[in-house]
Amino acid sequence: QVQLVESGGGLVQAGGSLRLSCAASGSIFSINGMGWYRQAPGKQRELVARITSDGSILYASSVKGRFTISGDNAKNTVYLQMNSLKPEDTAVYYCNYQNLADYWGQGTQVTVSS
Repeated sequence: QVQLVESGGGLVQAGGSLRLSCAASGSIFSINGMGWYRQAPGKQRELVARITSDGSILYASSVKGRFTISGDNAKNTVYLQMNSLKPEDTAVYYCNYQNLADYWGQGTQVTVSS
């Protein structure tokens, strides 16, 4: 089992920045396979950024150049630095870990005001 705990969400004005953190515990030995998804009201959950099993990094086109995913293997923690935030980035952001099974955090709300 893997437990994921997100933190760092909040309310920010357009153009501002936020940094999300996701701390993993349990049967996890690498941050490879961890990532961030988001779900806006009335929309499907979508990929934001992730570190693949081989260590590659993927970004949604809508956030490329504005968001950066990084991690600390020693702490089993991944981060999502979000810059130049837009109102359309408003969503609940979920941490995800994929390794044979899918694990999800409880989500953290990010609200960007115009």
